[in-house]
Amino acid sequence: MSKLKLVLGIVTIAFVTLTVVSCKDAKTDKNNSTDHHSEMNADEDHSKMNHDNSDGHHDGDKKEMAMGGNGNSQAVLNDYFNLKDALVSDDNAKAKALGATLAKTLRSLDISSNYSESQKDDLKDIIEDAVEHAEHISESDITHQREHFKVLSKDMTDMVAITGTKVKLYEQFCPMYDGGTAWLSTKEEVRNPYYGSKMLKCGKVQREIN
Repeated sequence: MSKLKLVLGIVTIAFVTLTVVSCKDAKTDKNNSTDHHSEMNADEDHSKMNHDNSDGHHDGDKKEMAMGGNGNSQAVLNDYFNLKDALVSDDNAKAKALGATLAKTLRSLDISSNYSESQKDDLKDIIEDAVEHAEHISESDITHQREHFKVLSKDMTDMVAITGTKVKLYEQFCPMYDGGTAWLSTKEEVRNPYYGSKMLKCGKVQREIN
């Protein structure tokens, strides 16, 4: 009987020892898992932070690029009219090149003087938006170029309202394109940049800008 008790005692001690060791190992694994998870979260947060910082930095650069230079509004308009003529001619490749040229000219527009602070703020916003659309035009097929040209034309009209123009401009309007769309031209004769050869003369002069 005493021998049986001794065996049972040894078995009990062995079982308790194994249980303690197993729990310890499990706890260690859990801690390791927690540590690993924490590192992953830290890496994700760090990655997210870098991404956010990168976006913020990019936006800052974009705004800074659009804030000043030594160009003038007439140079911007000339590049805009060249782009308009390329779309009238259904010339996708030329419109791409001229979109890139216009984006560069817009970035160099000098708004450091001759304007009030509110006008400068408005011009910054106009330039920033126009640069974005000009860049899209430099990368798109002609259908998308014309979509971006619609917004770009609105930006140019808003810019001229602040900067003025040295030459008479004609704001022309096509009732067919996208519910009705305007653009600027130096010529009174209508040449539609939204339809090109399909409906070259679709539109009318809705006002003159001096």
